[in-house]
Amino acid sequence: MALPIKQQAAIWGGIIAVFLALLWFLGDVILPFLTGGAIAYFLDPLADRLEKWGLGRAAATTVISLVALLVVVAGIFVIVPLLVAQATALIQSAPQIFSELQAFLTQQFPSLMDDGSPLRQSLVSVGQTIQARGGELLNTALSSAINVVNAIVFMVVVPVVAFYMLLDWDHMVARIDELLPRDHRPVIRQIAADVDRTLAGFVRGQGTVCLILGTFYAIALMVVGLQFGLVVGLIAGLLTFIPYVGALVGGLLSIGLALFQFWGDWWSIAAIAIIFQVGQMLEGNVLTPKLVGSSVGLHPVWLIFALSAFGAVFGFVGLLVAVPVAAVIGVLVRFAITRYQASLLYRGLEPPQDD
Repeated sequence: MALPIKQQAAIWGGIIAVFLALLWFLGDVILPFLTGGAIAYFLDPLADRLEKWGLGRAAATTVISLVALLVVVAGIFVIVPLLVAQATALIQSAPQIFSELQAFLTQQFPSLMDDGSPLRQSLVSVGQTIQARGGELLNTALSSAINVVNAIVFMVVVPVVAFYMLLDWDHMVARIDELLPRDHRPVIRQIAADVDRTLAGFVRGQGTVCLILGTFYAIALMVVGLQFGLVVGLIAGLLTFIPYVGALVGGLLSIGLALFQFWGDWWSIAAIAIIFQVGQMLEGNVLTPKLVGSSVGLHPVWLIFALSAFGAVFGFVGLLVAVPVAAVIGVLVRFAITRYQASLLYRGLEPPQDD
């Protein structure tokens, strides 16, 4: 005989409360484990495919780890120094860029740029703020990544956790399945499958889209000769996680920088605009349909709200769990709506009458 609904609700409510309390009090401690788990979840399909090709689970995990290690090492020695150099140069160039923008606006719209006008003061203030705060932020991030012990522990623990969780992923899933309440096992399995499908479509698919587009934008902008192409390309790629935002922000930023660097060379400016048009075509017609699919069920507004709410309450740990929690809530809401539409509360007692 199953427990009464009130008791079940109290038990599961207590479990959720304990989970949220752990996020609140142990955020910094569990961050490497959550990150490692997210990496293992992301790479599990690749390990399954290698197993189908004849490798054992241990061999597949080892191959994936070695390839990931080579990619990270190459990134540290090749991409990171160039990225830091371009970010530093962009921050230092901010006052000059805004000064040139001020001169251009003064020439074209002299009435808007009189001495003491709000627009002129704002441009000067923005450039100085970016230079001061941006350099301070960059120096803080670099010193934290190098000197703080927590950062070192994070970089050591995350790969180890990811390796062991990827190695034992199928066993962990089977063990959790054995612990499911027997009365609700079919329903929980159905909901878990929907959540996994949503996360697989969004996190794995959208993450791959971000990686491909970020690489495309960065390489294409650098080939065209945009001074800060690597930084702008990576920013556009990362923001692609939120549909249309990456292309919009990256396109506006790159075209704005191109206007100062290539003023008068309209072909170069047009080439940069074409790069983002091509990126949008690839994303909308090839990458997103193939890698993400159309039935993910995570609306951009709901995603932005989840990231903002969990990030504000739980910090960086909240950002990591925001998408999974948003997917779970979305699946539960759709499940509840389906049950509601099949219930007497929605259908009523009267049979439907023909019009």
